[in-house]
Amino acid sequence: MDVIAAANRKQASQPAGAPKVLHMEVGQPGTGAPAGALAAVRAALGQPLGYTEAFGLISLREAIAAHIQDWYGVNVPRTRIAVTTGASGAFPLAFLAAFDRGDRVALAAPFYPPYVNILTALGMQPVIVEAGAENRFQPTPALLDKLDAPPAGLIVASPCNPAGTMLHPDEFAALAEWCVRRGVRLISDEIYHGLTYGQPLSTAANVPGAIVINSFSKYFSMTGWRVGWMVLPEDLVRPVECLAQNLFISAPHVSQVAAQAALSCHAELDANVAAYARSRAILLDALPRAGFISLSPAEGAFYIYADVSTQTDDSGAFCARMLEEIGVAAAPGVDFDRARGRYFVRFSYCAPEADLVDAAERLVSRSQRS
Repeated sequence: MDVIAAANRKQASQPAGAPKVLHMEVGQPGTGAPAGALAAVRAALGQPLGYTEAFGLISLREAIAAHIQDWYGVNVPRTRIAVTTGASGAFPLAFLAAFDRGDRVALAAPFYPPYVNILTALGMQPVIVEAGAENRFQPTPALLDKLDAPPAGLIVASPCNPAGTMLHPDEFAALAEWCVRRGVRLISDEIYHGLTYGQPLSTAANVPGAIVINSFSKYFSMTGWRVGWMVLPEDLVRPVECLAQNLFISAPHVSQVAAQAALSCHAELDANVAAYARSRAILLDALPRAGFISLSPAEGAFYIYADVSTQTDDSGAFCARMLEEIGVAAAPGVDFDRARGRYFVRFSYCAPEADLVDAAERLVSRSQRS
């Protein structure tokens, strides 16, 4: 967020006609909600919009269940689906329902920072497992077996933020089996599903005891609408419902209307994914020529995690110079890995495609001048 603020200040101070600041620091699609979602909202605005059930509109939950069946071949009853105020609203519900104060919850570094911040705020203990490039920055049963004792829970994300890497089906299955055999609650962050470039998806929706968290923010391009969903195991349905009633009442009614319509907008959304794929290819070609030699495989989401250890040991200062010198904003790795993040930078490629072409040219030109 500090990078975003700095980028905005730089843009505001630019003289007329100066090149604009290019945003590669934020994981927000450059496209808006799909046209079908907007049309549904326009039609709904003449009707009363109020509280829904805590778990959301029944019609939306049924549509999500059909989506899960269509994408994964997994049958989930709508009674196990909870609509939430984005994935951000789902995480505290999941953690409060599944864990007690003091419980240890494991996750791999680099990680999405709110995992750790929310767990800590709720009195739970994050257990950081350092994953490296050799395992695509993803956890493995072998790494987890090195812990002193099995944790109460394990958070996985595939595709993950910040590295954009995935757990391949056999790897996902091995982690799920590890959790089931040891009584570890698996929480699967699946918000980047739909944004993949060749690797098949795996879901935890059919893993005993697991919680799935998803969102309409990424593939569905609806970040500002603040609507997501959870797939819950039977033992957590009522606890999560009671928590949701008290903490949030319900996700915004109008956003739920938009989300239900978005589930039928795959042609437009898949065109967005095709644009991300082109931007990804541009960066995977340009970044090595710009001096970023070691890159994450970028199998999904819209991120590339670059090792900058040959150029700096302070990714924060490095990103600040990149913004100041060439007007390209990127996220320093310290946000995602407190031990090793000073050697990494995350590039996001969900901005408009033309901006990504411009950013690649600036990065390569900077390298050639150095």
